[in-house]
Amino acid sequence: MSTHAPLFVTRPELPPLEEFLPYLQQIWDTRVLSNNGPFHQQLEAELCKHLGVPHISLFTNATMALVTALQSLRITGEVITTPYSFVATAHSLMWNGIKPVFADIDPVTLNLDPRRIEAAITPQTTAIMPIHCYGTPCDVDAIRRIADDYNLKVIYDAAHAFGVRRSEGGQMRSVLNHGDLSVVSFHATKVFNTFEGGAIISPDARTKQRIDHLKNFGFINETTVVATGINGKMSEFNAALGLLQLKHVDQAIARRGEVEALYRRLFAGVPGLRMLDKPVDATPNHSYFPVLIGPGFGASRDAVYEALKAEQIMARRYFYPLISDFPMYRGLPSAVAQNLPVAREVSDQVLCLPIFPSMADADVERVAAAIIAAGAPRRPAASAIRLVTPASHDVPLVATI
Repeated sequence: MSTHAPLFVTRPELPPLEEFLPYLQQIWDTRVLSNNGPFHQQLEAELCKHLGVPHISLFTNATMALVTALQSLRITGEVITTPYSFVATAHSLMWNGIKPVFADIDPVTLNLDPRRIEAAITPQTTAIMPIHCYGTPCDVDAIRRIADDYNLKVIYDAAHAFGVRRSEGGQMRSVLNHGDLSVVSFHATKVFNTFEGGAIISPDARTKQRIDHLKNFGFINETTVVATGINGKMSEFNAALGLLQLKHVDQAIARRGEVEALYRRLFAGVPGLRMLDKPVDATPNHSYFPVLIGPGFGASRDAVYEALKAEQIMARRYFYPLISDFPMYRGLPSAVAQNLPVAREVSDQVLCLPIFPSMADADVERVAAAIIAAGAPRRPAASAIRLVTPASHDVPLVATI
């Protein structure tokens, strides 16, 4: 067993506590804790500016935002989605009485394959719900063409895509502007977090107004309820933290990029280990660093996973098993294995490695050495593959999950 401190797949980024205290003092002074308070309003405005999107509605979490997004567009029937995601993607459909229809993913981007989307459309299909997996933009143009051809809505589960931009007409624009709605997560594990939180990005003020009514029980004034809404409001505590986090998020993303670059140098040329291609014409946020452990590596993905755990390195198999393998979904016709060969192969090979802004270069090297040793035990030990890197970003690691 390793004597190293545990190294988790992520370590939530938090600002200095002393910077948060003035925000808490204002909350104590005003006694405004929720219900569209001043920090809530300010964060919506600042996020629109930072992300380059027209309208944002803050939510208590991204799952509630997905459920509400479907309600706001009055989606029914069947929705085509990916089996390769966190289970909340499909759960949001089931909570609305909608039947998920799983389509296979593209082997390069790991996003929904537009060809498989079109093949899955039936007369009951009303919408498409793709995700920008690991922050890699979907083929939004192809998905839009399909949606237009078949008169379908598009709701992007953009949980991973905070700050991701793609080249459009010579300019870099937020990927969150695509679809009829996009939903982003501010969970503790994400690039930008508010402890818990999420948001819906709307294209126009009227859509935002409907969403804001739905997340507040359907109230439009003190005595009038116009829809069967729910309580999805973000608190002032979360909004205040978000305002402070915005001041540090660009620096955090830049450091994540340095960690990813070091991983890529360490793994270059390792047989049987595949790193995903960097998105073309897009600015990534480095939210995850997945690798695929293939047959030529010398050990299975699960063997590598267990070897890392023995070294106190807590990588995660995101996403395994497939959503379509869970009991509430595996009876669906679209969940059969032969319908999802690419997703199944990737799910059996993927391993997301630790990546976070306070991660030291020495810890990146420790992870890489442990993986290489798991695949070929006779290769040099960790000290022998250590790179000469710039000044270390050594920061004490705290065991978190």
